[in-house]
Amino acid sequence: MIVHWSTSSPALQADLAPERSTRQRIRSLRGRPGQPLLRHPIPCRAYDRTRNNTAVQIAPDSLKLAVVMVGLPARGKSYTARRIERYLSWLGYRTGVFNVGEYRRARVGARLPHSFFDPDNPRGEEARRSVAMAALEDMVAWLTDHGQVAIYDATNSTRARRVMVCARCERAGFQVLFIEIRCDDPTLIEANIRSTKLSSPDYEDTDPDEAVTDFRARIAHYQRVYQPLEDDEGAYLRVTGAGRGVTVSNVDGYLAARLVFFLMNLHLTARPIWLTRHGESVYNAAGLLGGDPDLTPDGHRYAQSLAEFLDRCDPDRKDIVIWTSSLRRAVQTAAPLGRTSWPWRALDEINAGICDSMSYAQIQEHLPEEYEARTRDKFTYRYPRGESYQDIILRLDPVIIELERTRKPVLVIAHNAVLRALYAYFQGVSRERCPHLAIPLHTVIELTPHAYGCHETRMPLEPRLDSREAL
Repeated sequence: MIVHWSTSSPALQADLAPERSTRQRIRSLRGRPGQPLLRHPIPCRAYDRTRNNTAVQIAPDSLKLAVVMVGLPARGKSYTARRIERYLSWLGYRTGVFNVGEYRRARVGARLPHSFFDPDNPRGEEARRSVAMAALEDMVAWLTDHGQVAIYDATNSTRARRVMVCARCERAGFQVLFIEIRCDDPTLIEANIRSTKLSSPDYEDTDPDEAVTDFRARIAHYQRVYQPLEDDEGAYLRVTGAGRGVTVSNVDGYLAARLVFFLMNLHLTARPIWLTRHGESVYNAAGLLGGDPDLTPDGHRYAQSLAEFLDRCDPDRKDIVIWTSSLRRAVQTAAPLGRTSWPWRALDEINAGICDSMSYAQIQEHLPEEYEARTRDKFTYRYPRGESYQDIILRLDPVIIELERTRKPVLVIAHNAVLRALYAYFQGVSRERCPHLAIPLHTVIELTPHAYGCHETRMPLEPRLDSREAL
């Protein structure tokens, strides 16, 4: 079965409020207060941001997934591969990227002329085939060993090459999903060349105009032999026009279907995402966990500073989407903004269960075993009748999809643990480091996604506070 979607349709472009677009998919996990990456040693980069004991299990009868990228150079294959890796790793799947270009630079060298990529150059053709096979065999070995999802990042521009890759993966017992990236817009291709390829080791210390000319010639070599993916080659997902259209054929299984939904929401529109905790609350000042307290006077002053910050960023007062948690301290922080804000229960703070409204000193004194368990492994520790950081990530999955989908600037007013998890996603932070990230009060963290990550700026606002221990 083949299904076509156009992400330019009004229904997909509309910036729906999260409570309306995902309300039925979100369920609050909050209980009643007081109620009793490690990198793989294979060279040239296999990424693995999850430890074995924090990885999410796949169904025992499900095959491991080999994602095979397809497309001409400068179309966004590596960008897409990295985004998939980051998303699945954040969710807890052991995911690796095997980039054939990096294998080539490590084994043959960088700064090779475009003639190296000429299909009529037998020595170049053999060298490229050799590094492609090396990357493939490393991927198979890693996925056979302990990986769950592997991404083979290469042009795979001919049917013969794709048949070979697919046969090798299927012989190893893997499910294969092709992801083809097509783009014929010369403006987008030129922008991709200049924004990403010129900073590649292939063109280090090269005049930019000469580098662009050489890379265009390299693309032309691939275009001569490129064979688009056909329906009879197996399961595939085709992304066209920089994410404006998605075609799906014969996709089967939970992980593969999840990637379809994720890629339908990706885009390259540059916009800031502002993350901030609520203003200081009564519980912050008292050193207590959880609850639903009001803001302190300093917290109200921060809310006013945040309103002034937002007015400087958006004086027309019409382009920013504002999400808050459903808790009083976050809603009160948004009140002085003078703009529509959308409360979202998925953004509520981690549920501390029976430890809610206690201090850490009280937990250490009255629940020493819980205190020690949390100290040993803060990521997997779950408060009795409460939540863990793993639980937080699962309920934030719809938030990530909405953040990826929207093309407008977004302000998220939430809480320490929740913002740690969101920040970890955008900055590719490993799961075990996530609970230890610094997200200070009265600070706006601006993240601007781009092709290879996020630019980050931290902006403390008045009134400044001394750092305090937080969830």
